[in-house]
Amino acid sequence: MSTDTAIRPAGTPKAVGVVWALLGLNTLGSAGAKTIVTLPRSLIQMATMGALVTAFALALALNLRLRIRPSAFVLLLTLLLIPSVISSANLEVGYGALFRCFRLALFVGTLWLLTRWWDGSLTFVRHHIRMYFVALCTVAVGLVIAPGTAMPEYYGGRLVGALWPLTPPQIGQYAAVIIGLTVLLLIGRRTTKGSGAFVIVPSLVLLALTHTRTATVGMLVGLTLAICSLVMTSAAARRFFAWTVVCVTVGAVVFHSAIQSWFLRGQSQENFSNLTGRAKVWDALLSAPRTSGEKVFGTGLGDKSFGGLPIDNSWLAVYNEQGLTGVTIVASMLLVLGGVALLRPPSLSRACAIFLISYVAISSYTEAGLGDASPYLLHLGLAATLLAAPATPPPLSTPAVPRRHVPRWARR
Repeated sequence: MSTDTAIRPAGTPKAVGVVWALLGLNTLGSAGAKTIVTLPRSLIQMATMGALVTAFALALALNLRLRIRPSAFVLLLTLLLIPSVISSANLEVGYGALFRCFRLALFVGTLWLLTRWWDGSLTFVRHHIRMYFVALCTVAVGLVIAPGTAMPEYYGGRLVGALWPLTPPQIGQYAAVIIGLTVLLLIGRRTTKGSGAFVIVPSLVLLALTHTRTATVGMLVGLTLAICSLVMTSAAARRFFAWTVVCVTVGAVVFHSAIQSWFLRGQSQENFSNLTGRAKVWDALLSAPRTSGEKVFGTGLGDKSFGGLPIDNSWLAVYNEQGLTGVTIVASMLLVLGGVALLRPPSLSRACAIFLISYVAISSYTEAGLGDASPYLLHLGLAATLLAAPATPPPLSTPAVPRRHVPRWARR
């Protein structure tokens, strides 16, 4: 295995986008809402796991010489495998824990193979937007075909995936991420207004129909931080920021009651304050007795639940499954990416990375996924591609000039 730091690849193969899309398919999950045609969970798991195996095989075929670039993020992600395997080897949560470790290892291995093409460009941003926009298109088609199935009562009338079992938080996450990235591409003039509107407008509609508060707040905060990083160097960013502040202020005053009812989703103030029952699960998880080994390494990779209820917090989920060691590694990943983003000079790539890091950091409070192969790790992987320093081409070697023969009498 060689470290490819001197030779920059001559363009990124189109198949790399296929690998990225397959990684995204693997993280879509196998459990969610009821679909129009009932899909067996075993069939969905076969499709998602097959996508990961195919992604690894294709990445390996594209990088047969195993040329990789150093990446602190992927290195820390590799270290996360250690507490995962140690805790899962006890089989406290069954053989499924070892299967999830194997899945995480394939996910990390594929990222290592793709680092050869990480050069700080926006190539992977476009792959990311296309991938999740296709997923949102399936949601929109399901909404048109069967609106009753797409907005069921058991989810409080929130939008779900009627063709593929996607939950409202998943749909909201995908919509928020591609909206934020597309807005930044528009500010940086890397896409046309028509293409941007084609992605942003339907994504905003789907985000509103999901009533996903975490995704909305994460998108707004992430965009604010990302645009602020461009304000000093981009006139377009300054204009967009000024108009956004005016529109948000006017909208907050005029539509205050509508916005408040949208955020409450018909819940009482008490239910809203304890985060829809999440706080009770968190208190039970923290008060549960644990051995010293479970505190350090966790109980093994599981389904991100405790007592049959979802944990819905990345930090507590990592603590439960990978212990304090896992929490330390995950925190290091975010700190390293955030630190590198702050040290980079202002650029569109840096702004996109800041948006992704901020969004994931905010979402980690009410969503799980930072300790296992998930869309959140894929978002951070995209941020790592944007923060990677461009590979420097090797210096041009100058041909040796032949020495001119000097007669002996001339030397005297």
